[in-house]
Amino acid sequence: MDINDFPQAIHLTRANVSDRDGASAMLALNAENLRRVQSVLVDGGYSGRNFAMDVQLNLKATTQVAKRNELHKFEVLPQRWIIERSFSWLEKYRRLWKNCERQLHTSTTMVTLAFISVFIRRF
Repeated sequence: MDINDFPQAIHLTRANVSDRDGASAMLALNAENLRRVQSVLVDGGYSGRNFAMDVQLNLKATTQVAKRNELHKFEVLPQRWIIERSFSWLEKYRRLWKNCERQLHTSTTMVTLAFISVFIRRF
């Protein structure tokens, strides 16, 4: 997602692929489309040298980790809010609640259509 909530790349994987490995694959597959990206904001699950190296290698960008509040009190972090809000919008689409698709490209199409619907309603 960019700062305006527009997805820059969508890459779905099977359940046996970790989020970090899926994100690394997405970066490699979409490096040409993401060439203007200067910084990648990730949550604590993507912290680590290997993922940061993948970002640097594929995009020549830096990685920023937006960690949750260490004190375990509720506080909205602006960087995380954009992503969480976008996922919330997708949860409104019943077809995406459960993965009933047999093919990954069909699931990707459903996510794309959901985002198109969200943006049509917003503008």
